Amino acid sequence: MGQACRHRRRTAGGPLQRRAGGAVPAAAGEPPPAGRCRPAQASDGFLREGDPVKLDGFIEAEEAAGHSVKHACELFEVSRSAYYARKTHTPSPRAASDAELLEAIRKVHADSDGTYGAPRVHHELLARQVACGRRRVRRLMRIGGLEGRCKRRWRKTTIQDPAAEAEALDLIRRAFGPGRVLDARYVGDITYIPTWEGWAYLATVIDLASRRVVGWAIADHMRTELISEALLNAFHARRPAAGVIFHSDRGCQYTSRDYRQLAVDHGVTLSLGRKGTCWDNAVAESFFATIKRELIDRRSWPTVAGLRRAVFDWIEGWYNTRRLHSTLGYLSPADYEARIHHSTRPQAA
Repeated sequence: MGQACRHRRRTAGGPLQRRAGGAVPAAAGEPPPAGRCRPAQASDGFLREGDPVKLDGFIEAEEAAGHSVKHACELFEVSRSAYYARKTHTPSPRAASDAELLEAIRKVHADSDGTYGAPRVHHELLARQVACGRRRVRRLMRIGGLEGRCKRRWRKTTIQDPAAEAEALDLIRRAFGPGRVLDARYVGDITYIPTWEGWAYLATVIDLASRRVVGWAIADHMRTELISEALLNAFHARRPAAGVIFHSDRGCQYTSRDYRQLAVDHGVTLSLGRKGTCWDNAVAESFFATIKRELIDRRSWPTVAGLRRAVFDWIEGWYNTRRLHSTLGYLSPADYEARIHHSTRPQAA
């Protein structure tokens, strides 16, 4: 009899269901739970310990019901000031400063047509009297999804002339550093550009002292006339003194009889890099990598005429006058030349 009563007392309330506070009878018709349920506190629930942000919903509900926010914060052990800060979304002074700097970064990046990376953006901000660190600029550019244009791998384009004069000298010998004497050492090269009309070819003449492109030409061929036009354009623009050095690779155009005669007629001393060594003309190669990265490779070119206009705008309106050059201490070629002219100008007595 005693055992039967104990059995009836155990089963009268139905099957037992485990709860956080202990064993509680399940409601009528509720299936028994699987064994060993975890306590509610162990789950990733709304009241997870150590995460006060998830309690804000309860506190807002209490506030909407006319109850005391102070009492609710004390009950949930939440900082009342932190709750109001999250509710009003008031940014910290550092976050507000980062947002302001990011806007300035976006402006500089847009002014460079999306080509500047963190180093040039940083120096341009300093030039605009915006105090900031380079690492901070890099971090904010990463947050803002801003990137510069990366360098491409170099490919060989020079067609060497087997009959080039063996006694031609390398007068530059990789001394490519900027200088204080303008129009004394030029370098040049040719590169190819695809258009819908076929290949176009760009020849340049660059002043080593200031990295300024002093002469250039574009044509649908790469004969000697192309590089001759680029050199003549440089002479018309700069009028260098006799004896200026022009350095190039050993491409057949630069070693041709016609080009050597043009150099003699204008008092130019030709210099040739060593055979098969692109680094002997690294400045010209670097310029081509830059213009392709920042202009040519970013769109297609239906016509050679359209390409010529775009190259003119980029060289004369951006590269020579505004683009910061790391070799020049993050000055543009025009600003660097202006400093040279200012430092060499006779001072008034």
